[in-house]
Amino acid sequence: MLLMAVAEKDPFVLIGKLAGLHGIQGWFKVVSHTRPKDSIKKYKTWQIRANPSLPWQNMKVLSVRPQGKGLVARLDGVVDRTAAEKYVGWDIAIHEQQLPNLHKNEFYWRDLIGLRVINHEEQDFGVVDHLIETGANDVLVVKDGQTERLVPYVIDQYITSIDIEAGIIRVEWDADF
Repeated sequence: MLLMAVAEKDPFVLIGKLAGLHGIQGWFKVVSHTRPKDSIKKYKTWQIRANPSLPWQNMKVLSVRPQGKGLVARLDGVVDRTAAEKYVGWDIAIHEQQLPNLHKNEFYWRDLIGLRVINHEEQDFGVVDHLIETGANDVLVVKDGQTERLVPYVIDQYITSIDIEAGIIRVEWDADF
């Protein structure tokens, strides 16, 4: 009997990065991946880590505020610039349970990545590798080996259905595009 290991989905969602130092009192420059970018401040606890091979560390957020065109944050236990230096470049995440609930037919990008994309003619385009934001609408980047297709993420026009459980996105999109 052959048993296959199923990779567990990471319960943490990347929301930013501790990008640099600000001042001498242990503040960090923060790059936020949330939309809008200041939404990162609503999370009072962050998980941080230097790289994916290390475990997440729980950190209480004392303050997040705008600074110039960016954001700065202060974390509990980081009292000066010297203490903050070791955390520069670390990723910021939250537990997926901290994410807001979505309405019907709304999905987080992370839930679409890896889904198989099939068009109206039952042609298999491959899987969603990632998404890009274009301003007008988001775009699915679908890869099948060396072939890459860009499919606009426009519900009811190009995206006809999304079935997370089945792992399939159905699209109204020609294979020649």
